Amino acid sequence: MGILHEDVCRQFRFQGVLKDVRQWGEGLINDTFFVETEGSTPDYILQRKNKNIFKDVPAMMDNIYKVTTHLKRVIFGRGGVPDREALTVIPTIDDALYYLDPAGDYWAACLFISGTTAYDRADTPELAWKGGAGIGKFQAMLADFREPLADILPGFHNMRFRLEQWDAVLAKDPVGRKAEVMEEIGWIESRRERMLGLWKAYEDGDLPTRITHNDTKISNILFDAQGHALCVIDLDTVLSSMCLNDFGDAIRSYTNAGAEDDENLANVYMKREIFEAYTRGYLSEARAFLMPAEVENLAFSALYITYEQVLRFLMDYIDGDNYYKVKYPTHNLVRARAQYKLLTSMEENYDAMCAVVKEAAKS
Repeated sequence: MGILHEDVCRQFRFQGVLKDVRQWGEGLINDTFFVETEGSTPDYILQRKNKNIFKDVPAMMDNIYKVTTHLKRVIFGRGGVPDREALTVIPTIDDALYYLDPAGDYWAACLFISGTTAYDRADTPELAWKGGAGIGKFQAMLADFREPLADILPGFHNMRFRLEQWDAVLAKDPVGRKAEVMEEIGWIESRRERMLGLWKAYEDGDLPTRITHNDTKISNILFDAQGHALCVIDLDTVLSSMCLNDFGDAIRSYTNAGAEDDENLANVYMKREIFEAYTRGYLSEARAFLMPAEVENLAFSALYITYEQVLRFLMDYIDGDNYYKVKYPTHNLVRARAQYKLLTSMEENYDAMCAVVKEAAKS
């Protein structure tokens, strides 16, 4: 156990005697540690937040506290167990939501929820259904949340903002890669207006603003011993936006038969059975609060989010790989091509996807 971690732990209101602090998981953004205590006292999760990604960690932690406080209130009212079904932020000894260390790094802690399981992939329709129900329930419990949240990721999933970034990078072509990807640029341009149309509907108020998680991969749900979705975790990206973002992002990650950066495009396609299961699970919880316009755009949101990811990977490649970490020079281009293959698979299945949504929304 490092002295630094021991010193940081002393800044939080942890119960019991500290036994060990060790690396936890393989997070790509934050540094995460498991804090073990002696005997029967609770264990904790400690995180060093990535201040390069999250420019306003205090505002982010305030968002998390507001959302988890609301969730706990709803869970208690339903007869649930708030400390197991929602994250519990552990304050510092000064009653702050984070600790700023002498090196300028931000730390935050939460209660460890024991006896749970997490999954990296939804390999079965049953698990996809449960994941969908978990996100649907999360959104449903926050449907009446009215407190303002700080916009900690300006432009996130905002297609107008993304396309403005795209236009600027194409105009600059800083490393001279534009000429070699003209076909791929055409993918983006041919769908520009259709994709921008969904965001415009949100700007015009045709789609409501809700509380969204914005990183709905299945690994951000903890499942209980009976296999049911228990708690949605990793709330750093919680924002006020359209709930379609969460559905679309989940479909992008759940249904891909291949890897996000698969070089063999034959591996990449949308698994329809996973889409159907996730959709049915999600709507089993969400259809009670969704507006008709939201239901009508659920299937399209999967295309929207996947298109955005094609755009972002390709844009970063043209820009010289400044945002995403790459393992080799064409990594971002490989990612863009794989995500485009997934997008075209969704487009081929779009009518069937709409039919699934329509039928599930009535069940």
